[in-house]
Amino acid sequence: MSVTHIVNLDLTVDYSQAYLVDEEYKDSWDCQQSSDVGILLEGKGVAQLIFGIQYGTVPFTLMVADQDPGPDLDGHEDIVEIDFDSPSGRVGLREWGEQPYPFVSLPAGPGIYRLRYHVLGMDEEATEDHYLLQIWPAKPGDSVVLKATTETFQYWLDACRPQE
Repeated sequence: MSVTHIVNLDLTVDYSQAYLVDEEYKDSWDCQQSSDVGILLEGKGVAQLIFGIQYGTVPFTLMVADQDPGPDLDGHEDIVEIDFDSPSGRVGLREWGEQPYPFVSLPAGPGIYRLRYHVLGMDEEATEDHYLLQIWPAKPGDSVVLKATTETFQYWLDACRPQE
């Protein structure tokens, strides 16, 4: 496995959210309003990431790899995975209502990728927080919760699960 890009930044969160967007994404919100994993909502060319704080700045890492880098089960409290469709093969992070950060190229160009979202410090009383988003080319798969430990994650999981 080789990591092709690592972007570390202080990401500004508004309304408990920020986004991973494809370069061709044009603000036509098309994420599903429900999710089997709660804190990560998917759409073609966009993924909405949910954070533990409503407003503020969080340490965030975007890691792009050419194959599955493996989850950091010991370093994070909540971890989920979904598929992501990238029409252009280039993605960037975007804060609420702002222009995206610089775009990075994905290793396999346009197509289906896997997103694995790691969260440390989702609960408000957390003294340490960090968010990690891994992305790599993959065949389509089911949305999955790999680890769930915080009350805030459980809230979002219950609130965003598809209603039957």
